[in-house]
Amino acid sequence: MRVHLIAIGGSAMHNLALALKEAGHTVTGSDDEIFEPSKTRLASAGLLPKSEGWFPENIHTGLDAVILGMHARKDNPELLKALELNLPIYSYPGYLYEESRNKTRVVIGGSHGKTSITAMVLHALSHAGMPCDFLVGAQLKGFDTMVKVRPGVPRILLEGDEYLASALEPVPKFHLYKPHIALLSGVAWDHINVFPTFENYVEQFRLFVDKIEPNGQLFYYAGDPELQKIAQTARPDIRCEAYDTHPHEINNGITYLLTQAGKVPLQVFGRHNLQNIEGARKVCLALGLGNEAFYAAIGSFSGAARRLELVYRRNDMSLFKDFAHSPSKLKATTEAVREQFPGRRLIACMELHTFSSLNARFLEEYKGSMAGADQAYVYFNPHTVAHKKLENISEAQIKQAFGTPNVEVFSSSASLLERLKSENYHNSVLLMMSSGNFDGLKYEELPSILGLS
Repeated sequence: MRVHLIAIGGSAMHNLALALKEAGHTVTGSDDEIFEPSKTRLASAGLLPKSEGWFPENIHTGLDAVILGMHARKDNPELLKALELNLPIYSYPGYLYEESRNKTRVVIGGSHGKTSITAMVLHALSHAGMPCDFLVGAQLKGFDTMVKVRPGVPRILLEGDEYLASALEPVPKFHLYKPHIALLSGVAWDHINVFPTFENYVEQFRLFVDKIEPNGQLFYYAGDPELQKIAQTARPDIRCEAYDTHPHEINNGITYLLTQAGKVPLQVFGRHNLQNIEGARKVCLALGLGNEAFYAAIGSFSGAARRLELVYRRNDMSLFKDFAHSPSKLKATTEAVREQFPGRRLIACMELHTFSSLNARFLEEYKGSMAGADQAYVYFNPHTVAHKKLENISEAQIKQAFGTPNVEVFSSSASLLERLKSENYHNSVLLMMSSGNFDGLKYEELPSILGLS
């Protein structure tokens, strides 16, 4: 096939481009901005566009498919040309569905934890030698791309994002997958720019469940009241099963799963990860992978990129980076580190970066989300607020919204860095959380900048 990707530089889109080329297709693409690591990865595969921008001449009748990224708008010149030529146009989730019509589709959704659960299931299946196509929202050790689609593979594992699919398909991505097996990890309001009320947001998860294939299966976290309601109103043919936190114990900073066959030491930690592990185990059982094989694999799972990822460690200090940015994720990640290192001082630092997090109306959702830290730093860039065309917010306004005295707020990344340099890191954990990068901060260089190494 000849496939063209409009907005090829996106995280999922560039991985899809790499996967399509690996599968033997002829792939081209375009974008008006391409950042790292997409730029280098596309260049290495010979897929980097010669020039940034949109060029209608890229679109012609020789194309078998055009895949449209969310970054491309309705008036995109290449999209208009594709419509004019009546070419097949897909969003990337729409394309993945078409490619997986004859596969068993497993979709992992939820406001938090979906990347980790998807990664855990994929790790266990790979460890057991069970081939599986996939889409996962982070780079994983042992996998070249975040997307894999191949003919003849009987199953596909998809991380189910609730954000919109494309300008032509303004519906949540996970509505397009129609799973045979589904998991929902929890519901916590996000994407306020698309779902202006909590009720509207929750409705997307109810609609997702309604799109499960006939006689399909739903696993859901038992501790979430919204998921309980959704499961109770699911179609009668859908088998609904709740899961909870896997039995465990923590000894000397190591978390152990308690199983019938004995204790399984883990490389990951945190109550939310123990819930994720139990959800992943349920999914693996539904796919035919037994408990023995699952536990044999999960002990070597070291996590997905930027999900409580260890950056630096010395005897009395550890530095972690995490993708957490929403209130529920901040709270869960901070509490996980607190529970794992109860005797250490916890310094938690987060960046307000997304549309929702920088929205004045949404800020109140952050109340108490960093209460578990001894010292909490919150950073936001006023230029990002202006770029997103949002109402101005102030440091005082943010501090009041977080609602705990341990919080300090910064609107200058340089000032934040100076404050971090002044900290005493003896017997401590430093936790850096953002879906951005604190204005280009390279976490791997932070130990040297702070004088730790």
